[in-house]
Amino acid sequence: MRALVLFAISAILLISCSKKPNSAYEVKLIKHRTETDIYMKNDPNSPFNKKSKVEFHPLNYFDADTNFIYKSKLTEFAEKDTIEIYGTKGEPRKTVRYGYFTLNHNGKQHKLKVYESNYNGTLYYSLWFTDNTTNKETYGVGRYLELELNNDPEHVYTIDFNYAFNPYCAYSHDYSCAVPTKDDHLDIEIRAGEMKFHD
Repeated sequence: MRALVLFAISAILLISCSKKPNSAYEVKLIKHRTETDIYMKNDPNSPFNKKSKVEFHPLNYFDADTNFIYKSKLTEFAEKDTIEIYGTKGEPRKTVRYGYFTLNHNGKQHKLKVYESNYNGTLYYSLWFTDNTTNKETYGVGRYLELELNNDPEHVYTIDFNYAFNPYCAYSHDYSCAVPTKDDHLDIEIRAGEMKFHD
């Protein structure tokens, strides 16, 4: 079974790549995107299969762009306030404003917030954002990045927008997803990561 999956990944890589990857980084990114397509198409828990059927086609992405990879320490808020945000179906949700990253883009600094959410006793750390491609080239609600928290306050994180992804509600209206707030807007065009799925 594993050999079959690896064969499928290799075949999709050969078919889907319009140009040869220029680096080990691009090879790794394309492999990640190919594996995501395989999951979305075939897994019974994917948004294309679990609820109402949505016709699958490979997800859309910007080309890899290392200009949208940033390094930053995580600044924790002194007071980690529990705030109320909303899902795309209008339901209120509780989340914790945990901290933020400072991104230096073309000499200007931008803050990217980190939120802590508790699902069934497990803590998850997320970065929700909109930018100047939102509702144009990218999903109108916004995009997400996941964060694996490191307890070392001196740890420098890599924030790679080439891995930015759409929430499940971007594919199917059966799902509701957290809506980024005005404070989560980055006043730049992040032409990296996942693009719109539906026209």
